[in-house]
Amino acid sequence: MKAKVLAALRKGENYELKTELNSEYRERRKEAVRRVIANMTVGKDVSGLFTDVLKNMHTDDLEIKKLIYLYLINYAKTQPDLVILAINTFVKDAEDSNPLIRALAIRTMGCLHVQEVLDYLCDPLNKCLKDSNPYVRKTAVMCVAKVFDLNANIAEDNGFIDAVRAALSDSNTMVVSNAVSALAEMNEMAPKHNVWRLESQSVSKLLTAVNECVEWGQIAILEALADYTPKDEKEAENVCERVLPRLQHANGSVVLTTVRLLLKYESFVRRADLLTRFSKKMVPPLVTLLSSESEIQYVALRNINIILQRHPKLLSKEIRVFFCRYNDPIYVKYEKLDILVRICSERNTETLLNELKEYAKEVDVDFVHRAIVAIGRLAIRYESAAKKSISALTELVETKVEHIVQDVVVAVAEILRHYPGKFEDVVPTLCEYIDYVSDPQAKGSLIWILGEYSEQVKNINNILTSFVDSFMEEEDASVHLAIINAAVKFFVKQPQKGQALVLKALKTATEKCANPDVRDRAYIYWRLMSADPNAARAVVLAHKPPVEPESADLSPALLRELVSDLGCVSSVLQIPQRLFVYKNTEKAGVPLESGGMGQVQPGDSEDGASSAAGDGSMIGGIDASNEGEPELLISF
Repeated sequence: MKAKVLAALRKGENYELKTELNSEYRERRKEAVRRVIANMTVGKDVSGLFTDVLKNMHTDDLEIKKLIYLYLINYAKTQPDLVILAINTFVKDAEDSNPLIRALAIRTMGCLHVQEVLDYLCDPLNKCLKDSNPYVRKTAVMCVAKVFDLNANIAEDNGFIDAVRAALSDSNTMVVSNAVSALAEMNEMAPKHNVWRLESQSVSKLLTAVNECVEWGQIAILEALADYTPKDEKEAENVCERVLPRLQHANGSVVLTTVRLLLKYESFVRRADLLTRFSKKMVPPLVTLLSSESEIQYVALRNINIILQRHPKLLSKEIRVFFCRYNDPIYVKYEKLDILVRICSERNTETLLNELKEYAKEVDVDFVHRAIVAIGRLAIRYESAAKKSISALTELVETKVEHIVQDVVVAVAEILRHYPGKFEDVVPTLCEYIDYVSDPQAKGSLIWILGEYSEQVKNINNILTSFVDSFMEEEDASVHLAIINAAVKFFVKQPQKGQALVLKALKTATEKCANPDVRDRAYIYWRLMSADPNAARAVVLAHKPPVEPESADLSPALLRELVSDLGCVSSVLQIPQRLFVYKNTEKAGVPLESGGMGQVQPGDSEDGASSAAGDGSMIGGIDASNEGEPELLISF
């Protein structure tokens, strides 16, 4: 039996790889290493081959060395004692004549993230920070950030942080950009250490370097400049002038980071002509982003939405760029609709209305709904466009498509609420399509229109009677309340015709309806009309102020925060990053006190712990509890 088990083990893939890794032929060992990495990539456990892989480190083949280093990084945390066996090779490679091997060795040692390796890393890292090759120096600079993350004291005591600060003056822009990235990363890891603060004497160096860096280096430098507070107006103007060419970059992230910088520096520039010039310069690159792939378009549109809340008229002349194309994904169409309403002005309302009418005839029900809502928002925003919007909605209701008719009814109700006493001639047209209304929200809106404008409808008594007769068939309380309100309004306006109707409605609501809110409303009306009909009339027909639509704008505090994060994930989600980005010691932006999250400290009761957690659910006035929503957390 034992012999069979051993034979089966020998036939396993790991046993075969082990044999190949110890082969006397170089090509077979090379192929075995490739297979090990392939298995590791797809999730197979090949940690048992650790010592066999280590034996192949002593090679001049750069490809094999890269693969083995990748293997070591993956399994270093599970085999920290065995990693020490590779230290001599790392140190030797860090002094190799080939700069690629030197950089590879120092990068891998930093990525191992094993405490035992730090003692052996310090000397090679010091040498690589002063290396003659810029590629090695820029790799060493990033390695310092990894050392700082593992042990900040070692990074400070060995002068690594000072060496990175000195690298800001390096002759090579690649080293400068990496130094900025490393310092910013260390600042984020430990804000209390005050690792780096950009000073005015370094700004000029960074502005010179940004023109020669690769795109990712440009982003790092621009982000550092965006977080910098200029000492005076002249410096702010100089920085803005020198970063303007970055708006013409092909990379969308570079463009958005430059826009973020310009928006940040606006508060320091007082010259109106300069501010106007900067705004005009921002328009073409933002428009160009909309010709990219759909995913980049979506990111650009979400960021443009934020920018437009700061500068509403920035893209008012580019409305046609945001028209939806037939092959746009639905998520892009939704964002474009929102922006179209936001940037529309009185002179191009007719153009937009014609476009929205076409959208409202599409096949996608949700897109049609949003298009009709956009027409309603347009009418409410510009009174001059209200009449044309009503005409457009009337055309749509004549299609007799159920979901279109229902959305039109809701939109018209919102317009009539905003402009009381106007556009009453649309009411008889809507009454012709009552049979197409079944949705509770649409039905409630239609009944409100009938009650508010009952004198405009010829057979109002019959229509309201049909609704009262089907009172108990309705399940939604909002429809019940709308029927009661409409019946009472009709009675107050035409007592002789509406008396029987209102009595039937109130009697049905008070005797048969199980909903306490509906019953209470009916009792209040009944007693009010019984006690003092004139008072009831004054209450029911009281002058109501125009209903303002709910604003889609972000709060000023949240807008400021998102503008400072323009081009980041938070600007796409439109959620502050502290609510979804956390480090190992934080969750959802809530810093952990000593003892960790969810742990009850000595002397604390469980009730006390739960109440403390409850107190922490509000962060900066924003509900961070995420109750009822899927948890979206990104860990670094």
